[in-house]
Amino acid sequence: MTRTAHDKGGAAVHLTELTKRYGNAPAAVDAVNLEIAAGEFMTLLGPSGSGKTTTLSMIAGFTRATSGRIEVGGHDVAGLPPYKRDLGVVFQHYALFPHMTAAQNIAFPLKQRKVGKAEIAARVADALDLVHLGGMGDRLPRQLSGGQQQRVALARAVVFNPRVLLMDEPLGALDKKLREQLQGEIARMHRDLGITFVFVTHDQEEALALSDRIAVFNEGRIEQVGTAADLYERPETLFVARFLGESNVLTGTMTDPSTLEGHGFRVAVPRTGASGGPSGPASRTASVVIRPERLTVLPADARIPAGHNALRGTVSGLTYLGAHSTVTVELDCGERATVREPAAARSEISAGAPVQLTRPIAHGVLVSG
Repeated sequence: MTRTAHDKGGAAVHLTELTKRYGNAPAAVDAVNLEIAAGEFMTLLGPSGSGKTTTLSMIAGFTRATSGRIEVGGHDVAGLPPYKRDLGVVFQHYALFPHMTAAQNIAFPLKQRKVGKAEIAARVADALDLVHLGGMGDRLPRQLSGGQQQRVALARAVVFNPRVLLMDEPLGALDKKLREQLQGEIARMHRDLGITFVFVTHDQEEALALSDRIAVFNEGRIEQVGTAADLYERPETLFVARFLGESNVLTGTMTDPSTLEGHGFRVAVPRTGASGGPSGPASRTASVVIRPERLTVLPADARIPAGHNALRGTVSGLTYLGAHSTVTVELDCGERATVREPAAARSEISAGAPVQLTRPIAHGVLVSG
């Protein structure tokens, strides 16, 4: 779909103290502040009930905010009905008109805007080509696969050249292979159209694959906003560390600025926290987060490399997963750790063997609590 001279490009979206309450229950969305740049692909990620879908619904205008501001392109739209917000919306369950063909479904928002017939025909053809459904415009939804129906929904949402496209779990009803295929299509559409995408998902891999930045939601609040690398390599909270990817976590007390000590373990930790500030005073509770691929399994009698921590334990499980293997270790301190290694480097250590898990001190991330 080629963007023409009348196309407006993406719009920035700014949320200021955005709040939604239902009666006396805790806020579903609690004073959320978020700045989304024009043309950015922003993903709202979190578990069910975390507030991400409610936030998207308030941006779209389907849910009225209790308080706060919603700015699109510098204008407060909180008081406007959905059809006046210039936003495209794609839902998980397509919401296609069953009695209309694919082309008629895509044309619907243009007809609502009183666009001329010739221009509608040209735009619908462009939109069908954009989602690789050229030549299929005369089919009814029931004659299309789930993935094709979702492509029609995407085309309908962008055919009128909105400045922002909102997507609420758009791939949630599809199987894994088709989801991965459509993820690539959505990423390509974002590059081609240059508009702002706001995408809701609970799927961490989906968020990592698609996003310029990710806002991680938990209990109505944003825990952290950053790139995929920021969130994975430098989580600022224990929730983010546990939610985004696998993590091994040791919780204890800081006995000095570079040492964490707990029941049955004592490890050196980086002297700076996730945000680059000081790791905090001694005697505070903290956790060190270690990703499974950062750990190495060594025999119990092996020499520990300089600059590494070591934790002793016993192998309780070995699992071959094709591209990689996982080793599960019951640590002497009572915790369980998971190690991920490339299949080619699969450890010859057997279940029940005493081992040491080592990691460079710098490969742990210190978070509060």
